[in-house]
Amino acid sequence: MEKRKVRMGIDVGGTYTKCVAMDNETHEIIGKDQVKTTHDDKAGVAAGVVQSFRNCLKNFNIDPSDVVFVAHSTTQATNAFIEGDVANVGIIGIAGGGLEGFLAKRQLRLKDIVLDEKVGRMIKVLNTFIKKKQLTDEVINQNIDELVSQGTDVIVASMAFGVDSMEEEQRIHDLASKKNIPVTMASDITKLYGLTRRTRTAAINASILPKMMATANATESSVRGAGVSVPLMIMRGDGGVMEINEMRKRPILTALSGPAASVMGSLMYLRASNAIYFEVGGTTTNIGVIKNGRPGVDYAKIGGHDTYINSLDVRILGCAGGSMVRISDKDVVDVGPRSAHIAGCEYACFTPEEEIVNPQIELVSPKKGDPADYCVIRLQNGKKICFTNTCAANVLGLVDEKYFAHGNANSARKAMQPVADKLGITVEELATKILDKDYDKVSSCIKSLAEKYELDHDAMKLVGCGGGAAALVPYCAKKMGLDYDIPQNAEVISSIGVALAMVRDVVERVIPNPSQEDIKELKQEAVDSAINSGANPDSIEVHVEIDAQTGKVTAIATGSTEVKATDLLKECDENEATKLVTKDFGKDVTDIKLSIKNDKFFVFEATKKGKNSVRIVDRKGFIKVQCSNAFVTKCKIENYKEVVEQLWEEQAEFRTDSVIRPDYFVCYGPRISDYSAIDLEQIYLLMDLDLGDRDKQEEIIIVASI
Repeated sequence: MEKRKVRMGIDVGGTYTKCVAMDNETHEIIGKDQVKTTHDDKAGVAAGVVQSFRNCLKNFNIDPSDVVFVAHSTTQATNAFIEGDVANVGIIGIAGGGLEGFLAKRQLRLKDIVLDEKVGRMIKVLNTFIKKKQLTDEVINQNIDELVSQGTDVIVASMAFGVDSMEEEQRIHDLASKKNIPVTMASDITKLYGLTRRTRTAAINASILPKMMATANATESSVRGAGVSVPLMIMRGDGGVMEINEMRKRPILTALSGPAASVMGSLMYLRASNAIYFEVGGTTTNIGVIKNGRPGVDYAKIGGHDTYINSLDVRILGCAGGSMVRISDKDVVDVGPRSAHIAGCEYACFTPEEEIVNPQIELVSPKKGDPADYCVIRLQNGKKICFTNTCAANVLGLVDEKYFAHGNANSARKAMQPVADKLGITVEELATKILDKDYDKVSSCIKSLAEKYELDHDAMKLVGCGGGAAALVPYCAKKMGLDYDIPQNAEVISSIGVALAMVRDVVERVIPNPSQEDIKELKQEAVDSAINSGANPDSIEVHVEIDAQTGKVTAIATGSTEVKATDLLKECDENEATKLVTKDFGKDVTDIKLSIKNDKFFVFEATKKGKNSVRIVDRKGFIKVQCSNAFVTKCKIENYKEVVEQLWEEQAEFRTDSVIRPDYFVCYGPRISDYSAIDLEQIYLLMDLDLGDRDKQEEIIIVASI
């Protein structure tokens, strides 16, 4: 009998660390375990990662030799910035002479990086500078020793135009490493120009190197001690994973990996191709976008500072399932950001009804410096509890029994009654006021994301995950007139996302007029980078984007960690595809028709608000392309340039001061690539890279979207 293969994903949350074991072939859940996140352990959160992992192996009879993939997200980087648990950074700047050197020296000289102005948390930065022509081993060692004597814990090497030649930065790296001093090369973090921002990004990365390396070592040795021999992978903030050795160099890439795990879980496990993603925990709600099967990505801000670190574009709100309610004598003032567990209280709806005797209002300040208007209910037995968003949703009957957030509505009513009486309203009116406060925050966030990513409101859907999903999602969806879905296992969707994550690596360059050779080199560098991060070479796909305005060219490589890519779901037939797109097209749609189909895709068109709306569905049931105004055709590869040029003119939108040209989606083989540029020659350049070596008689599908 063939041994089963197991994938394991561990997500480190603010309150709980959760481990999920999944069958590698079917992606069915074998088992799940959770432990309290070990913030105060001497090994930090690594202790909880290992504990939940070992529990899962033991409780579900998983042989360590059956494990083919193990990865975890981590709050370590984010917590280090929040708590100011960072190392002192010494920057060695390098530049040429003359005016270039004069300007570069100023750009390389960083001030202390403030992480939290209110409490004075910052990264201490020390600076030194070497002219390029004076760069000898002796001078480098003198500068390193000088920085260390001033209190430097970790070195950053950053050179003007270092992205063009890393030799000088590498030299400093090697000499610092010989002295056992952790070191970061700025051009190893990003290949983009922008000297100050690149150096700052490297300094932020360097500040957490010592702590993250210690955590990585502790986690890896413990996993090895459990008998697992496959590489330990770490979740990145952009939704991919990388081997732990890569994390030791670039720990900053793991910032925001918790929200990223949630988004990737909904993307891969739930077939969420176009959705506003909601993860509702106890303290915070993470909201992000999935469009055409891809999550929204942007550069991360850390401590309010712009960086060159790609991260999923996730908005974090301080209202969630366990948020406490703030009140005045007359009204509900606000909900959150403090949660019940911060105040050491249980939720009212999870408290036995018989315990809620003679409930009395107490107003508290959960943490030093907080407003003293957070509402706590003291019971006759001396116990303190809180009514929360989860309690309010249960009172209003919005939480089905199948959901993790389901609790005792009567317990919640009894706890909320004194406050309702104080405000002169019913308990139901109080519950509505509470959820309305959340709705104001959530709806403005959703509207902002929908506008940024040009989402069609009628086709939007809310996907709710996290233990507190049912506390907020049904109420907000109803008020916004949107459909929603809270799937099975929603409370562990982050761990599922980690278990199913693929390696992802990004290479960016500023190339004003890229040639085909430039892009080929960039694609190969992205492939090499993904392989270094643990991807199997045969599984890697590369997507290239050109920003014509800035000259930035981005190559995104994704790949799996083993040769055999597993199928997540069974094949989707025409009837199921029709049902999926009919629901996705939403209201006010006429003439839905299947216009093109082949062995890989279904292409549907419909009339909506006078425009031709298009959806492309793959054979797994993912809606891969969603266009509100587009034209669809098919042709052979040998003729594709004629078709593209014709659509370039016919689908253009002429305005008084500009011309809007179409974006293109091309289905070839099992893949869909999208192309966007203001120059037709650049469109050809990108398409040639994908289509140039394929059979000229192959039929492809082209969508031109405005």
